[in-house]
Amino acid sequence: MRTTERRPSLADGIGLGIIATGAVSVGIGAIVAVVAAAAEIFGRSPAIRMPVHDTDLPALDGVPGIERAAVDSAVITLASVPSGARWMLLLETALPALATIALCAGVWWLGVSLIRSHPFRPSLGWLFGAAACLMIAGALLGQLAGGVGRAMIVQDLASTDPDVQNVLWTFLVQVDLAPVGWAFALALVAGVFEIGRRLQRDTEGLV
Repeated sequence: MRTTERRPSLADGIGLGIIATGAVSVGIGAIVAVVAAAAEIFGRSPAIRMPVHDTDLPALDGVPGIERAAVDSAVITLASVPSGARWMLLLETALPALATIALCAGVWWLGVSLIRSHPFRPSLGWLFGAAACLMIAGALLGQLAGGVGRAMIVQDLASTDPDVQNVLWTFLVQVDLAPVGWAFALALVAGVFEIGRRLQRDTEGLV
């Protein structure tokens, strides 16, 4: 005979509901960000942030306390962009957004499961595992796609003016490994839910 499941208190239920609602809101925000990025990238004259060589910033010359000012990127409005570069730049935004959406889906489903007093669902482990994989893909492949897309733009500009390569980096990828660390943490969470599910199943079989 199974024991009666204990529901969370009203305060706990409200807190979990707020967290679940917040996760849904963040997931929707990620979708909106991808749509906005796609509209900009595939627009007529997209404005794209491009890495530049160590370039001085004359606007701050003569300001007391500043010895030298330089910029490492610039927002450039382009008259035309190769279609391949547009897709690469979209992947740079879309891949991390997919990881965010998967993570928010997992948090929302976890909140709902806790409200229903059934936290160790098989789907939760899969959701957090998928979020971990997408986070690694977004961190590595997304940044690589952005670097490739910008390199394609530089090559296109250099075909008409080779001097552009003296200002813009031909190929540059600034790798941020912080999301990879979060991905390993998510993978561990996915493992915890899978172990918890097995323990819960074994315990229910003994009762």
